[in-house]
Formats: sequence, C-alpha cells, structure tokens
Amino acid sequence: MLTTPQSKTHIVITGASGAIGGALALEYAAPGVRLRLQGRDQQQLDALALRCQKAGAETHCDAFDLRNTAKLQAWISDICAESVPDLLIANAGMNIDIGADSSGESDLEIEALLDLNIKSTLLLVNPIAKAMRQRGTGQIALISSLAGYYGLPVTPSYSASKAAVKAYGEALRGWLADAGVGVTVVMPGSVTSPMCIAMPGPKPLQWPPERAARVIRQGLDKNRARISFPFPLNFGSWWLALLPSALSQRILKWLNYAG
Repeated sequence: MLTTPQSKTHIVITGASGAIGGALALEYAAPGVRLRLQGRDQQQLDALALRCQKAGAETHCDAFDLRNTAKLQAWISDICAESVPDLLIANAGMNIDIGADSSGESDLEIEALLDLNIKSTLLLVNPIAKAMRQRGTGQIALISSLAGYYGLPVTPSYSASKAAVKAYGEALRGWLADAGVGVTVVMPGSVTSPMCIAMPGPKPLQWPPERAARVIRQGLDKNRARISFPFPLNFGSWWLALLPSALSQRILKWLNYAG
C-alpha cells in the first residue's frame, strides 16, 4: 500500500538550493519530519535549513554536484543506511538555450545538461526505487516540465531532457505500482526563479514557487500520475504534441518561442 501523507517522515529533495526545491522543503518542513537536502549552493542550503528547522523539521544538508557519480552513489548509500526515504523528490536540473543570436547550444553545455537532467536523475532514482520496492512503500516525484510535451525551439536540449524524465517516470510508475511505490511526474510551466528568468521566450501565467510547491504536494498526497500547471498553459502544451507538427511549429513561432 502506498505510504500515506502522514507517514512521509523521511524526505529527500535534490536541487533544494533552487526555487522549487527550496519551496518544497519549506512546504514539507514540520515537527517529526527529517529533510535531506541536496544542492550546489552551501549558503542557500544553510539558510533554507534554518527556516525548515524553525518549522520544526530535522534537516541535513549536502552541497555537491550530482554529476559527480562516485559522490552521488556514496550519498545514496549513506541515505539508505539511515533509512529508505518515504519520499524522494528528484528536482535538480539546469537549462540552456540557443542564445540571443540563435546561434545554437554549445557541445559542452549540452553534455553538462544531459549529465545532470538525465544521467544523474536516473542514477539517483534507480537504487532508491529498488530499495522502496523491496520495502513495499515509498513515493518518487520527478520534476519534468511542460517543455517535455513538445520541444521548444529556443531550448532543444532542455526540452529533450525533460521529455526523457517524463517517459522514465511514466515507466517507473507502471513497474512499481504493484509494489506499493507511487511515482509522479511533475510538469511545471513558468515558476519564478533565476533559471526561469534566464530562459528565452515569454513566461505566461508565471507562478511563485510557494504556489507550485503547494500544488505539487497536493498532487503527491493523491498519488497522481502527473501534476501539470498552470491551466490553460498545460492544456495547450499537451495539444502541441497532438497537432500536426507544421501547425505546432507555427504556433510556437507566433508565441515567440522559435528563437
């Protein structure tokens, strides 16, 4: 049976020094909750930990780059040696774009993005998913993006990486459903953050991270297969994948997402 919202006392969040990850940590911070927070900015993690502790949570911060595979594997072993998490939120990610002059993405940036958004995510989730499956309870949330529905010309590699995360999460949900482990794919639109600001193109219906975290938690409590927002942007993004490609590309160009 899937863990109930009340039983999520050991929560792991990657990318916690970012906007959505930090907001999720604060959303779950409460007496009796242990938060294991990963990020690359030690100062932001420490500041976040203090706020979570004031809310009553026990916190442990780990500042390192998830692309360091040896460090990542050691970190997972350390987490599971304490206890298998009740909830893992795989939130860490980065974005790149084709540039202001539309000259295209650099090879080095593509490699870094794929290592973090896909490789590190899968290497993080896979062993913890197996541990949850063996225990018979747990929940995993993978942060994708509305860009995972249909690739945006201004951010081709980012769109591809989030489509991969979406497909991976959907496959995991089917594999783990009968083992008492829930898997949810989260597909946000624009959420106020430095990464969002740096992304080219319009940011319609932008949400503050606190609102996004609240909606994500509500969806996780219901074990939804997919959490996407905001409406109607999520509905429109879904339609882009169904329409003829020529029409979808025309719409994206009209919306100024073509570069």
